[in-house]
Amino acid sequence: MNYHMKKIPTILLIVLFFVSIIGFFAYNSLFSAPQKQAELERFIIPINTSKTDIIKKLNDQGFIKSESGFKFVFTFSDIEAGAYKISKNMSAWEVGSIMKQKPYMVWITIPEGLRKEQIGEILADSLGWTEQEKKDWITKYTAKEKLYTEGVYFPDTYLLSTEESPSKIAERFIDKFNEKFQPYTERFIKENIKWNTALRIASIIQREASGNNDMPLISGILWNRLLKNMRLEVDATVQYARDDIAHYGVVRNNSQPQTYMSEGDWWKPMRSNDKNIDSPYNTYRNSGLPPHPICNPGLDAIDAVLNPTKTDCLYYIHDTNGQIYCSKTYEEHKNNIEKFL
Repeated sequence: MNYHMKKIPTILLIVLFFVSIIGFFAYNSLFSAPQKQAELERFIIPINTSKTDIIKKLNDQGFIKSESGFKFVFTFSDIEAGAYKISKNMSAWEVGSIMKQKPYMVWITIPEGLRKEQIGEILADSLGWTEQEKKDWITKYTAKEKLYTEGVYFPDTYLLSTEESPSKIAERFIDKFNEKFQPYTERFIKENIKWNTALRIASIIQREASGNNDMPLISGILWNRLLKNMRLEVDATVQYARDDIAHYGVVRNNSQPQTYMSEGDWWKPMRSNDKNIDSPYNTYRNSGLPPHPICNPGLDAIDAVLNPTKTDCLYYIHDTNGQIYCSKTYEEHKNNIEKFL
C-alpha cells in the first residue's frame, strides 16, 4: 500500500513535466515572436478592414505565428485602421499592446469645399496638434506663397503621421493637388485659362452646387456673367468674407491675416445685410473673381470649369430640396424666388 502511495507523486511529476513541455510548445506556437532579430516595420490597416482580415494579414506578412493566438490576444478589443510600428521579433502580446493604442499614422478624410481653417481643425483634432501648431498651419504653412493661400489643399483621404510637422503635411496636400490637377493643365492652357483663375471659379462652383449634377450648369451661368462683365453676386463669396471678419476680426485683403481667432461654425446661411460687407471677396460689391479661391474644391468642380453647360441663363436658385432653377432675366429670377423659396 505504501509502495503504491509513493509512486503517485512520481507519476504526477512526470505528468506535470509533459504538460509543461506541451504547454511551452503550445504557447510558443501561439504567442512567441516569429523571429529573434528584426527591424521595426510599418504595418498599414486600410479603412473598413475587418479584424479577421487584419489578423490574416499579420500572419501572412510574418508578424505573428498564429491567427488563433492573436485572436485570443484581441478577444475583447477592436483594432483601429491606420499604421503601426511593429516588428517580427515581438511576441503576439507585444504586437497586441501596440495595436491596442492609437496608430502613429491615422486615416483622415477631408471633404470637398472646406476652407483651410476647417481643414486645420480636422487635422488638429486627429493628429493631436497644439493650438500653436494649428495656428501655424493656418497663418504660416499654408501662406508661404500667395497663390497657395487657398484651394490647393486637396480634399481626399490621407494616411498622415502624428509625428509629422504641420509644415510637411501642408506640402503633402499641395503635392496631392498637383498630382490630381496635372491632367487638367493642358486643357486650361489650351483654353487660355490661368490655373489659379480656374481654381477660383471651381471653388465657387463647389460651394454653390447642391451636388455634382448641377455643377456644369452653375459653371455655365458663372461664365456667362463673367463674359458679360456682370458682377457674380454669389452668396458663397459673401459667406467667406463674413467668416473672415467673424474669425479674424478684420476684413482680409490680399495680405495674410496676422491672427487666428476662435473656432466656430463656417458657411452659415447669408443674411441680407451681409451683402454690404466691404471685402474684396464680396462679389455683390466687386466685379470679377475674388482674390483667391474661397474653398478647396474637388475634381468634379474643376472639371465643370472646363465643361460648362451651354445656357442662356444668368441667374439660378436652389429650392429647399436642393433642386436648381435658372433664369435668363432678373424678372424671371425674382419669380423663381417667389415660387420656390
